[in-house]
Amino acid sequence: MNRIIKYIILDIIKNKLVIAYAVVLGLLCFTAFSLEDNATKGALTVQSIILFVVPLVSIIFSTIYLYNSNEFIELLLGQPIQRRKIWISLFIGLSVSLATAFFISGGIPLLLYAEGNVALMMISIGILITVIFVALACLCAILTRDKAKGIGIAILIWLFFALLFDGLLLFIVFQFGDYPIEKPMVLLTALSPIDLSRIVMQLQMDVSALMGYTGAIFKQFFGNVLGLSITFVLLLLWIIIPFSISLNRFKKKDL
Repeated sequence: MNRIIKYIILDIIKNKLVIAYAVVLGLLCFTAFSLEDNATKGALTVQSIILFVVPLVSIIFSTIYLYNSNEFIELLLGQPIQRRKIWISLFIGLSVSLATAFFISGGIPLLLYAEGNVALMMISIGILITVIFVALACLCAILTRDKAKGIGIAILIWLFFALLFDGLLLFIVFQFGDYPIEKPMVLLTALSPIDLSRIVMQLQMDVSALMGYTGAIFKQFFGNVLGLSITFVLLLLWIIIPFSISLNRFKKKDL
């Protein structure tokens, strides 16, 4: 299993798309801090990059890589290796490679320019977001054999969480604005890993006012140690649940 993981990591690290992703992400992050007059504004720009670019690249690249690895997977299945170990190795290899690319390109600028706690929180969230969307990519790749459909599903998932989910929340706010919906909004936010990540990072930067009228309730719930712990547990569930579903389907799938 360790040999498979090592091979996958080395294969991905040498991939030109991953190298380009790391270079472009690094340039964007350094530019964000260079153009802004204070670290907080730069961190907010980097936050937007983390919430939009990182999940997009993670889910699209991972989905394509898994489809392109069909022959490699079939070769491994012909060996005395458990299916479970093969799928876990692919997941770990993709997660480690993309998380490393993010840490090098996004983590270094954050450590150099942002405040210590803010930098560590944003790096942690960036790595979690990467792994979450790799897990979702595993689910996309296992749902259908058609590569085009799988990539289409991956793009739709990213669009939903990055753009459409916020629109849905706004629609609910406008429709039920006369009712006390702050607490239900907190629960609904747990249904989006990107929104959860945004709230945690903004609270760490103490800019909860940017979250609108629900900012106070979010700060009350997520701003303490218990709230942060629950948030990280929810983000971990966003890794565990999609990957567990994909693992069960892979073990039963006829390749």
